[in-house]
Amino acid sequence: MQPRNMSMSGVVDLAAVKAAGEAKAKAEQARAEAARHGGTPAVAPSALVIDVDEAGFERDVLQRSAEVPVVIDFWAEWCEPCKQLGPLLERLAVEYNGRFLLAKVDVDANQMLMQQFGIQGIPAVFAVVAGQALPLFQGAAPEAQIRQTLDQLIQVGEERFGLTGIAVDASAEGDADEAPLPAGPYDVLLEAAMSALDAGDLAGAVQAYKNVLADDPAHPEAKLGLAQAELLARVQDMDPQLVRKEAADRPADVTAQIAAADLDLVGGHVEDAFSRLVDAVRRTAGEDRDAARLRLLELFEVIGPDDPRVTTARQALARVLF
Repeated sequence: MQPRNMSMSGVVDLAAVKAAGEAKAKAEQARAEAARHGGTPAVAPSALVIDVDEAGFERDVLQRSAEVPVVIDFWAEWCEPCKQLGPLLERLAVEYNGRFLLAKVDVDANQMLMQQFGIQGIPAVFAVVAGQALPLFQGAAPEAQIRQTLDQLIQVGEERFGLTGIAVDASAEGDADEAPLPAGPYDVLLEAAMSALDAGDLAGAVQAYKNVLADDPAHPEAKLGLAQAELLARVQDMDPQLVRKEAADRPADVTAQIAAADLDLVGGHVEDAFSRLVDAVRRTAGEDRDAARLRLLELFEVIGPDDPRVTTARQALARVLF
């Protein structure tokens, strides 16, 4: 799913946020003050990724956004797409070397922030620039498009608010010399799959995961990765508006409902995807019913068997089938 184009027109109204002009003035004042005292101290690369809660949101996000764009990753432990997106954002935060700060918000522990930003599904990514909140994208997205969105964000911060980022000192990392863990039997293949995903090579990622499963059919990480990669490959060239219109116009068309369910899941609307396919199973028979049922089982693999929403959907599917 492609991230929405970022623009300053998508400002979220936060009660604690100052006006843009006031935030910019504060940023300029802070930089001038830091310059008089020899500049802002450099931070270690690990400090570019922080966990944020409701109590520290104003200090860690709003105030920091006066010196550097803050990207907020809304996630949860049970969210499998979050586990794919989160490490990518963390890696990019270090790679961008202080051009933005990544703040991670666990929605289960911070329901108020989730409601304040109007989060409907996760993963969801916002940014705060000089006190203003901007929606960036929701759901999984290819790395190339995420980079483009981050570049636009950084440009907005520099051109409109004069934010030049924070200094980073790689030598300040205390655990840089720790010995790496020994490689596991499938680490090379799994790493190749992740590299292919990061590069947008979904076919390559699918093949790498299949190579692992050919030798170990029950490998949990490969099964999950394959399900996610195949899902992203299916939605890659979809026109979301057209798919949703066809699903709405043809509720009895199993192919249309399956495509819409894939989009629902990629967008973080897990319950909607599951209920859509359970309804498709209930309304159909024969090959159509099998197609909807099998796709539902594939989407269960994407989310993971321990997720309570999978348990609920399995129970609903059982009631429809039996």
